[in-house]
Amino acid sequence: MARRYIGELTPGERIEDQVFLIASKDLRQTNQGSLYIHLVLVDRTGQVPARIWQATEAMFETIPEGGFLRVKGRSESYKGSLQFIVEAIRPIEDRDSIELGEFMPKTEGDIEDMWARVEEIVGRIRNEYVAALMHCFLADEELVRRFKTAPAAAQLHHAYLGGLLEHTLAVLEMAVLVVPRYPKVSLDLVLAGVFLHDIAKTAELKYETNFGYADAGQLVGHIPLATVWIELKAAAAAKELGKPFPNDIKYVLQHIVLSHHGQYEFGSPKLPALPEAVAVHYLDNLDAKLHTFVREIEKDPDDESRWTKYKPMVQSKIFKPDVLNDRTE
Repeated sequence: MARRYIGELTPGERIEDQVFLIASKDLRQTNQGSLYIHLVLVDRTGQVPARIWQATEAMFETIPEGGFLRVKGRSESYKGSLQFIVEAIRPIEDRDSIELGEFMPKTEGDIEDMWARVEEIVGRIRNEYVAALMHCFLADEELVRRFKTAPAAAQLHHAYLGGLLEHTLAVLEMAVLVVPRYPKVSLDLVLAGVFLHDIAKTAELKYETNFGYADAGQLVGHIPLATVWIELKAAAAAKELGKPFPNDIKYVLQHIVLSHHGQYEFGSPKLPALPEAVAVHYLDNLDAKLHTFVREIEKDPDDESRWTKYKPMVQSKIFKPDVLNDRTE
C-alpha cells in the first residue's frame, strides 16, 4: 500500500501498517482513571497528535521516543483539528531500512546557494569590529554546519531542516532592501543582528531524528546563549584585531538579540531600545508571520473551503483565495 503522508490525511481514513517517527510520548490518565498514551506522529509533511486508548505502562515503555514505530489506526476530527487513533503498534525490525528523508521535513531551497548568499550579504559589513566579529562566527566550522541544518523552530515558522538558514537569509534580504531608506540606522548593526538573532537555535533545538528542545534549549534558551556567544567571539575578534573590542558595539549587538522577540511575554528579556533593534524585531516578525500564513494556506487539506480552520498560532482562521487570480463570484 502506498504511503499516506500526514499532510494528505483527512478525517475518516485508515492506515493499516505504516511507519511514523515518534516525536514525543506521554502516559496520561482519563477522568475515569484508565491510562492512555498521547503521541505526536511525524513524517516529512508534518505532524499529528495521536492517542492509544486502554494503554498500559508496559506498552508505553516499548514506544521509542525520537524513534520509529509501525502503526495501524484511523484519523478523525477532534475539536476541529485532525488527530489519529492508534489501534495497534509494531516495532521496526530493520532500522537501516528507514529513509530519514521521509520523516524530516526540509527546505526546498539549495543549502549551499543560500549559505553563499548569507556570506555575501554579511560580507558587506564595513565596520572593522563588527566585520571581525562576523568573521569569527563564520570561521566556526561546526557552528556553520549546524546553522545549515537546523530548523528555525520546533513547531512554528520554518520548522524543517534548513529552516534557520532560509529564515535568516530572508530577513537579511529584507534588511538590505529596507534599512537603506533610513540613513541614520546602521545597516552594519542590523545585518549583524539579523545574522545573530537566532544563531543559538543551533544549540537550543535538537533535530537529528525529530524536532524538539535540547537540554541547552530547556535550561537556557537561544537568546541568552547567543549573548554569551557574542561575548566569546568578541574576545576572539579582539585577538585577531590586536586591540580591545569596543563594549558599546558588543552591548548593542547583545541588546538586539535580547530584544528581538519584541515583548516580554514573547520571551524578550529586553524591549527594543534602539533603531537597529526595532528593525531586526519587525523584519524577523514579518518573515515569520508571512511564512506561517503562506504555509498554512498551502498545506490546508480542504480544497473546497475558502478558509482554513482556526489557527491558534495566529489567533484566526486564514482566508485562502488569491482574489486577483482565482476569483469566485
